[in-house]
Amino acid sequence: MAAAYTPAVSGSGLKAGVQRLGGHLAGMVMPNIGAFIAWGLVTALFIPTGWLPNKHLGELVDPTITYLLPILIGYTGGRMVHGQRGAVVGAVATMGVVVGSKIPMFLGAMIVGPLAAYLLKKVDGYIQERTRTGFEMLVDNFTAGIVGGAVAVFGVWGVGPIVRQVTKGAGNGVEWLIHHHLLPLASVLIEPAKVLFLNNAVNHGVLAPLGFAEAAKDGKSILFMLESNPGPGLGVLLAYLMFGPRSLRPSVPAAIIIHFLGGIHEIYFPYILMKPRLILATMAGSAAGIATFMATGAGLVATPSPGSIFAYVAETPRHGWIGVYLGVLIAAAVSFAVGAVLLGFGRFAEKSPDEDGAEASDDGAAASTGAEEPAGDAGAPPATPASPSPQEA
Repeated sequence: MAAAYTPAVSGSGLKAGVQRLGGHLAGMVMPNIGAFIAWGLVTALFIPTGWLPNKHLGELVDPTITYLLPILIGYTGGRMVHGQRGAVVGAVATMGVVVGSKIPMFLGAMIVGPLAAYLLKKVDGYIQERTRTGFEMLVDNFTAGIVGGAVAVFGVWGVGPIVRQVTKGAGNGVEWLIHHHLLPLASVLIEPAKVLFLNNAVNHGVLAPLGFAEAAKDGKSILFMLESNPGPGLGVLLAYLMFGPRSLRPSVPAAIIIHFLGGIHEIYFPYILMKPRLILATMAGSAAGIATFMATGAGLVATPSPGSIFAYVAETPRHGWIGVYLGVLIAAAVSFAVGAVLLGFGRFAEKSPDEDGAEASDDGAAASTGAEEPAGDAGAPPATPASPSPQEA
């Protein structure tokens, strides 16, 4: 399934390995982009700070991002490895990393979903020829249940704590950079953490408490804008729209609206996962935006939630408009420029299947024609093999 979203990778080495990893991650996330858009719309509309606040409908938000989306990713990852049976055990195993977690376990789902499917594939290969006739369904169901349950328990005890420690480490790193006045370098940690769907943990767990303390003293804080700046994501999406794979360009305008106007940054994370090198674009854009905020003395009075440009309007202090929006604009411009370079200004966009098929047919026809042409003169009859001599006979 990954091949449907990324061009085939050839060769070996670190670069090819990263591209293959990005292709597999994209293969797990991109088929579920509709679910992300649905969650983004519900969030932008019905949360308390949304366009149509509704407490009852807003209850859809947390269960969807905590349970449904990770399980869909685990399901899809399992299906990539071992078909429908792999999808089922991948979803079951994902529950192990989801239960008891306070953050969306997308990273955990990307690990245990394919892992459970791979283990089931090996088990099926071992017992398939050893199962007696008439017991196939019984054996298939019990092996899937045992493998799925075992990996779910492993997720609770093993993968879940590891992902939580990764989240805690990212937060501690950002806090260290803040205390040592190295804010632009914070983007090196914040942007990769965001793409792994740890953005809420970094923002609300680390940046928001420090920002509120600073805002209580100074009336505003730059810390509210480190993670929530919509500029870097906007720049990457615009680069995708102009220079990205042709098959994905039609989905980008909706993602831009949901991200920049709706403030749902998670909508652009799958586009980064599909081509991991684009994380450099968001890091550069974020660093440029933070540097602009620092140079202009910009800050917000509270956390913009969600990270929409409209939320920035609501949280910008009086006489602070220029610095805030200049930082967003520069972040988007730098991210777009770096993303365009990394996408080769469209040179790396794969051709459509129809174009590839037509080109392959033309090449095949030319090769066949070339093979049928005789080596000598056009009018010369084809050479016949010489008869063996009496001595050879």
